[in-house]
Amino acid sequence: MAFGLSPKFIQDFALENLSNEQFLVLATEAAKKLEWDISQLSESGFIAFTKFSMRSTGEEIKVRIENGNANLKSECTGNQMTDWGRNKQNIRHFVSVIEELKNTMAPYEFEKKYEDLKPNMIQGDQDILNESPISSKEKITGILAIFKPVQGYFITPVLIDLNILIFISMAVSGANILLPDNETLIAWGANFRPATLDGQWWRLITNCFLHIGIFHLLMNMYALLYIGVLLEPYLGRTRFLVAYVSTGIVASSVSLYWHNLTISAGASGAIFGMYGVFLALLTTNFIEKTARKALLTSIGVFVGYNLLNGMKGGIDNAAHIGGLLSGMLIGYGFVPSLKKAEFPNLKYITTMIVSALALGIAYTVYKKTPDDIGKYDAGIKQFVSNESQALELFKMKRDSPKDSILYEIKERGLYYWDENINLINSLEKLNLPDQLHEKDQKLLSYCELRVKSYNLIYKAVSEDTDQYKDSLVYYNKEIERLVNSLKESK
Repeated sequence: MAFGLSPKFIQDFALENLSNEQFLVLATEAAKKLEWDISQLSESGFIAFTKFSMRSTGEEIKVRIENGNANLKSECTGNQMTDWGRNKQNIRHFVSVIEELKNTMAPYEFEKKYEDLKPNMIQGDQDILNESPISSKEKITGILAIFKPVQGYFITPVLIDLNILIFISMAVSGANILLPDNETLIAWGANFRPATLDGQWWRLITNCFLHIGIFHLLMNMYALLYIGVLLEPYLGRTRFLVAYVSTGIVASSVSLYWHNLTISAGASGAIFGMYGVFLALLTTNFIEKTARKALLTSIGVFVGYNLLNGMKGGIDNAAHIGGLLSGMLIGYGFVPSLKKAEFPNLKYITTMIVSALALGIAYTVYKKTPDDIGKYDAGIKQFVSNESQALELFKMKRDSPKDSILYEIKERGLYYWDENINLINSLEKLNLPDQLHEKDQKLLSYCELRVKSYNLIYKAVSEDTDQYKDSLVYYNKEIERLVNSLKESK
């Protein structure tokens, strides 16, 4: 069974009584008639790209002529998992037009048209067809090749292996492989503002290697595999790793700033970063023009679709956008050193600058992110402490002096309940999620009931009467109801 990274269709075409030159003429004429963009033309064949349309996503057509045979291949340039028959249709149309031209072209036309092709041919490089931007995907010849580092595809499999290993470790430890719970994700290093801002900055990195279920993992690893195979040969190991880690950290920082209580995990921020790097390269002349045009369309459609899909609930689009934009900036930053490969020092200077900028952005965002949840948690701890002080009244002995009881009620009990009312009112000014505002309203009602109850107790003690008994029973029931409601909402 054949294995490939992207959908393709391959067909051999026997030249029979045609020479290599005659077939090359027929093939180029057929490609022109089909309005394909031809690039990298040589004596042994050419590469062409279909135009983007409702029926095509910009497939690459590769024609290789050798030993009386032409190998015709149509392959998707995007990272779709199925082509719905487009590649087969491309080759079928191509062959049909070739046969039609073969029967109508006069013998003298072949020589003239071949001479017209010569000025556009790349001379002296018979392996030019292997230099297509998507030819690197041919390194993935089997399922095991995905996980094996090789020349030009080294960092990508290491990252894939690491993500899978961490997921397996989570599963072995008892995590649900379909949907791990929040406690598990936080324990393994997910990005969660209250924890991340509480000195646990390393979550900006660790969350990039966690996944919320096996389907989340598989989709992200497929996207990483695709962009890694395309991009790593251009960037090399150092630039690729620096770009991946840098965009991942920036994406996590943007997510941290954007979300109050969202638990964020996944490699998608860094992966969007790598797509951003590739998009930046595709908008420069670093990559051959015809290939650039087709890839820019297919990659752009993928990014656009996923950003729109990310507007749905439960998807961290903030990380996607942060990764994408930082990736584009990094991509542009790499261009000078990529174009001047003969100056290795330039490569290291740019990677150091990129790393410093990414860390600087992450540090600034980390420091500027409002820690309202942290302030809220500290306020609630103070609330509990005040409450404990106010409830000391009920620990007094029954035979305590009357003056002592009245003092405890007025100078300590009512004082601490008033302090808690003021505390909750101050916490309400923070930027909090709706559920915490709802909790605050219950806490305010709870404190107000305690104040009313304590005032009645004070009157009952000072007047030495039980005429307020029914009212106190009512207040105590309301207090109990609120306490139970607060426990249920935890």
